[in-house]
Amino acid sequence: MDIWNLNEKKSIENKSSVKADTEKDIPENSIYKMQSQKEGELSIEETQAIISKEIKIVGLYDPAENGLDINMWSNSNGDQILNIFKRIDKLKLSKDAAEILDIILLTNAYYPEINISKKQFIEIKSNWLIKNSNFELIESYLLNNQIANENSNLVKYLVDYYLSQSDIKKACEIFSEIKEPIEDLYLSKFNIYCLINNNKREEAQLLMDLKRELGFSDKFFDKKISYLMGYSNEPEKEISEKTILDFHLSHRTNPDFKFEPKNTTSKKIWRYLSTSNLLDSINDIELTDIEKIANIEKATHEGNYTEKELFELYKRFQFNINQLLNIKDSTKVLSAIEARALIYQGILITTKIENQLKLMNALKNSFKNEGIENAFNMELRALLKVMEKDKIPSNFTTFYQNYVTEGNIELTNIKIDNKILHQSKLINYFKTKNSTNDATKDLNDLLKKIKKDKKYFFSKKDVILVEALKSDGVKVSNKYSDLYEVSESEMPSDIQIFINSGDTATAMLRIVEVIGQDQLKDIDDDTLYFIISTLNQLDIDLLRNKILLKVLPLKV
Repeated sequence: MDIWNLNEKKSIENKSSVKADTEKDIPENSIYKMQSQKEGELSIEETQAIISKEIKIVGLYDPAENGLDINMWSNSNGDQILNIFKRIDKLKLSKDAAEILDIILLTNAYYPEINISKKQFIEIKSNWLIKNSNFELIESYLLNNQIANENSNLVKYLVDYYLSQSDIKKACEIFSEIKEPIEDLYLSKFNIYCLINNNKREEAQLLMDLKRELGFSDKFFDKKISYLMGYSNEPEKEISEKTILDFHLSHRTNPDFKFEPKNTTSKKIWRYLSTSNLLDSINDIELTDIEKIANIEKATHEGNYTEKELFELYKRFQFNINQLLNIKDSTKVLSAIEARALIYQGILITTKIENQLKLMNALKNSFKNEGIENAFNMELRALLKVMEKDKIPSNFTTFYQNYVTEGNIELTNIKIDNKILHQSKLINYFKTKNSTNDATKDLNDLLKKIKKDKKYFFSKKDVILVEALKSDGVKVSNKYSDLYEVSESEMPSDIQIFINSGDTATAMLRIVEVIGQDQLKDIDDDTLYFIISTLNQLDIDLLRNKILLKVLPLKV
């Protein structure tokens, strides 16, 4: 089960729907209630103020889905937001942390206004979406809210990605969904090309004429468009790597297109060459062309050549019997590329498991040293999988476990164990949100048994569960108050200040920073305690419950 269950919602542009979903959370002086109460009585200035206020609500998710509200940024200070994001940007967030940040940034809410501009806040969202590279999420965010002109860099990132995948149809579909006139020059050129590609030449010509009247001038683009429009019969052979669009037009307008990528060639163009089948065949690569092979290794790391192709290339290298019998010494006088080819061939001919593992470890380290470790992932996994696990030497157990599986397998089935409080049937309360009366009886019954059991250790996770239930109104008998103690000092002081000031969003940003690179299941119990305590105090129960179901139950 995906603990976040992020069901994307339509844009807040549909104001009546949002009103119905969030009316119970809107204060009496909110803009929506003012509008309904004073309809027909507002001045022009008041009407403009309402429109201005409404357009500040941009997102994907209904606040009610996770226990948030549209005013979650209202008390946030821009200086603190920017400082926290500077720190977060330096982290490679875990999947759990990234999903929580998605919720915070993409929940329908008013923009913060204290010490931060709308432009700065939009840039924060765009930078995160680009870094996280969830293209479906980016597309939904842009198109559902119709905010292409406010987020031109994000639109560029999206359409450039699709074009680099040689998916011109998908890239052009983005433009067909944008309802407002496009202001950005690069995106305007892209849109003109898409109109031509979709046989809407008259519209394309009209836009070109309008751009020229406004001073647009781009000789390279003009020549390519003239050829595509049929004004010129002479193929345009000039190649530009300035943008992925320029490179695509270079390819599209030259029937005899040929391009040799270099080490400095951009990743987007490498990807375009790969997905357009424009890269040289491995069989045509000269083994003496070390620079080209180095480029292929880098391209494999970036996913533009397959690992199978790279290792087939390694098999073509010729080594004598002495080199194959003395691999470690032989690599000292070879180039890094030749050494990797020799080690790989050694792996294939070696029969002793320990020697194979030594060579695999050496080969992986060689790729790491060059910064191209992803070039040896799938092949390494395939080599390890054919080995019998019980025959792996103890000194290679960690190496084996780190690479034999593709990521961690997440267990999702919950097993109830009433002997341990935080794994007991009380977990079901956070799944179904039964009445607090039911949970009160169940909790006190279990606490009664625990108090009688002198050997029972009341763990931090037990405390987390009880405090979450108490936060929801579950009553605990005073006779069980001595089972555990709560220390207020465990909460970071800055997070407590954010909570006390009603700054929900910034408190949540700090939680994301605290989780950082760790998965929730790997976080220590003390840290987990103050994360849940934060959510309890902020009344963000739905998100809290999803986290509790992730970290408390026994999974099988």
